[in-house]
Amino acid sequence: MFNNMLKRPKKDDLAEYRNLMDVPDTFIDGFNIRSLLGAVFVGMIMVPGAMYMSLLAGQGIGPAAQWVTVILFIEVARRAHKTLHRAELYVLFYLAGAVMAVPFSGLLWNQFFVQSNAAKAAGIADALPLWFAPKDPDILATRTFFNVHWIAPISIILFGLIVGRINQLILGYGLFHLTSDIEKLPFPMASVGASGIVALAEESEHSVDAGEKQVGWRWRVFSMGSGIGMLFGLIYMGLPTISGAFLAKPLMAFPIPFLDWTTKTGSFLPAVATGISFDLGQFVLGMVMPFYAMVGSFFGLIITFVLNPILYKLGYLPSWNLGDNTITTLFKDNMDFYFSFTMGLSFAIAIVGIIQVIIALRNAKKKGDGLMSVREELNSKDLKSRGDFRMIWVVISYILTTSSYIIVSGYLLNWHKGAIIAFSIIGFVYAPIMTYVRTRLEGVIGQTFAVPMVMQAARILSGFHGAAIWFVPVPQAEVQTFAVKYRQAELTGTSFKSIWKAQIFLIPIIICGSIFFANFIWGMAPIPSPRFPFTEKMWEFTAMNQCIMFSSTMGGYSQFEAAFKPLLIFSGIGIGLVTFGLFSGLGLPIVFVYGAVRGLGQTWPHTVIPQFLGALVGRYYFQARFKENWRKYITVGAAGFSCGAGLITILGVGFTFLKNAVIQLPF
Repeated sequence: MFNNMLKRPKKDDLAEYRNLMDVPDTFIDGFNIRSLLGAVFVGMIMVPGAMYMSLLAGQGIGPAAQWVTVILFIEVARRAHKTLHRAELYVLFYLAGAVMAVPFSGLLWNQFFVQSNAAKAAGIADALPLWFAPKDPDILATRTFFNVHWIAPISIILFGLIVGRINQLILGYGLFHLTSDIEKLPFPMASVGASGIVALAEESEHSVDAGEKQVGWRWRVFSMGSGIGMLFGLIYMGLPTISGAFLAKPLMAFPIPFLDWTTKTGSFLPAVATGISFDLGQFVLGMVMPFYAMVGSFFGLIITFVLNPILYKLGYLPSWNLGDNTITTLFKDNMDFYFSFTMGLSFAIAIVGIIQVIIALRNAKKKGDGLMSVREELNSKDLKSRGDFRMIWVVISYILTTSSYIIVSGYLLNWHKGAIIAFSIIGFVYAPIMTYVRTRLEGVIGQTFAVPMVMQAARILSGFHGAAIWFVPVPQAEVQTFAVKYRQAELTGTSFKSIWKAQIFLIPIIICGSIFFANFIWGMAPIPSPRFPFTEKMWEFTAMNQCIMFSSTMGGYSQFEAAFKPLLIFSGIGIGLVTFGLFSGLGLPIVFVYGAVRGLGQTWPHTVIPQFLGALVGRYYFQARFKENWRKYITVGAAGFSCGAGLITILGVGFTFLKNAVIQLPF
């Protein structure tokens, strides 16, 4: 069977997602009072559940918040004999997703990191600035953000939130205009989200016209997925969430976030992290994602299982000891080998990505689509109703926002000249070029990449000494995913003005909901603690890995110097490029190649194995049974699954919040 999986497919998996929809002739403003109520609903009900679940199990409630909000409002409108058009539904969907951004949950990490063992051992804890987090144990012991000492950290987050949203809106539009309107890139993944909204809109219109008696296949599949998600969520997330409200340590039917086998397999798989996650969502994800991407990830995992014992015997992984668990094994392997080797692999991915962009540009020129034909087509569109504006405002906005980042960072670093120069080069030269390249890749193949270590190198080469430079807001134009949202809005006939209005009303909701619920959850129990098993198991590991890099600007010999090995970096680049060339020459899909090259680094088996099993079941059972309809079924069914699991999660969190909100009187 594995030989069959590696045969060259008749067509690229991503081709299934391309050109699924046509752009409507008219565009409608979908923002109204119903949209605002939807955002408030998600902000008050879904956001606390997402925050709590991220601490409990390392995962939020996924797209459940978006689908629940849309379906709820469709049902309310149906009872009132009203129809929600697709523009209204897309704005609801967009708002429900955007409001899930919880910037102040980062303060929970800050309070942990400033008192973590990793930061203290690396000598970083004492060097952390007060605008990152207060360091006084008495202040931290109160477990509340409503304290004068938290004003500076909150202000930094507010600045990043507001300026970042402006960048997303305006620069995101500019990139969409360049890559979609002018270059005609397909943005394959945009069609996936937009088609779901259109399907729900058509179902709503049909049910009202038909007296709401007729139910389409989408509702049946969505309901089946929701039922499975609710049953699984009750066991996997509901039990520990509800029991945690009454017990010091929550009950768990399955280990969260994973079952660790590393201590038992170390005798015959030295320096290899083993285990498995019982999260059914990973199995479902494997069925949803492109099949060859999952095969590539599993292939990378197998390579890791074979490579690590060899490296251990050759002396390249000397720190590992028999009896080390997953967390310790991954950290030691990272320090000894994979920190530098993975850096080289990432450079290889970046090089290949840039080559793909150059090839795509040449192919576009060969097609003869000149600027004149592009202008004629744009002139034929009603760009005013779509909500377009002149590109000069994109340039002006980017200059202002990037300058504000540099000014604030300079002030926080006492106007260190090297840091200001480094951030200026990043903001005005590197960021706009690479953001365009990444947006092009998103538009061509539905995937993107990040050139590794650029921001880290800028900080190190700036000459700044201390830890503060790692926590200042920096000009990073990470807006390629927002170009996808503009494409989705276009496909659903939604005026771009709807998104801008939504953001204006959205920011206050995000600020108030995020900081209030972060404060409430912190007040329930210390973080990390047995109450939040994911943080107790994973946060110290994350802190140890971050301190490797942070120590590079502290002066003297650091963990970064111990982990940074130029020979391994160049080896990673060479092996990555050779692997790309070999697999591409064999005609393997591009998603397999990316998965395999990334998998040559440290791959977590806990999630890769259930994802691969899900891909196999989806490909060789369900797709064989349902043929070309399987892709439609699993997309809707997965949305239903996340919705059902999310509902149970919200219910459990509700029990927890109610229990902790009760004030016990002394009589």
